[in-house]
Amino acid sequence: MEDAAVYPVLHTLLMEQSKKYKRMAQKKNKEKKYSEAELIKVFSLMRTKDYTPLMQEWLNVGVPQLTNAEKELFTEIYELVVCRIDGWQEEELKMNFIAFVLKLGYFNSSEKVSGYYDRIISADIDGIFLKVKTDFMLAKGILDMPEKPYFHFQEYKKQKDPYGDPTAQLIEAMLIAQELNQNKKPVYGAYIIGKFWDFVVLQGREYCISKSYDCTDREDLLQIIGILRKFKQILHERLLD
Repeated sequence: MEDAAVYPVLHTLLMEQSKKYKRMAQKKNKEKKYSEAELIKVFSLMRTKDYTPLMQEWLNVGVPQLTNAEKELFTEIYELVVCRIDGWQEEELKMNFIAFVLKLGYFNSSEKVSGYYDRIISADIDGIFLKVKTDFMLAKGILDMPEKPYFHFQEYKKQKDPYGDPTAQLIEAMLIAQELNQNKKPVYGAYIIGKFWDFVVLQGREYCISKSYDCTDREDLLQIIGILRKFKQILHERLLD
């Protein structure tokens, strides 16, 4: 009788243990980090070889007009990045350089959009859960809660890692933005690897990546600022509801 009473207890313990392992497996699956190639395969994405019309429009900028105060700030950060970028860690790059480039690119908050830093966004896309931290996004929101992301800026790394690299993280963030926005409008973004800046446009399941702009080159840095300003124009003319 005592042995017979033990079996139901063991069965219950085994069932609970099995459920625990399943929950752990599901959690691990939800936290999976994708490479760019895996995202292409899983979500049937297409990376274009040539610039799309949207990318051509975005990159078609002249030399931005800077005020005297902006010229002083530009010269200061340009001379600093040329001398220091090789020794900067991620946070140092953000605080000493990227923040000021965004300022010169007019990536400031306004009545219609706000800048959000270090936010985690997530969504279920085609039955697959995606979750990513975006270093910066320009979005419509309520106080500290972003609702409709329009632009993502992804984190700096000194070199590209096959898993968790800025390109893949940015594409994940843009796919999530599409799902959250539900408006079929393109999503824009940029990522940095070392001193190089790349710009990205995602429309539907097709995405385009620009050439790399070297922020230690004076003319390229001016182009980066001009491209950021051009996005603000595109945002207010066509993306905002």
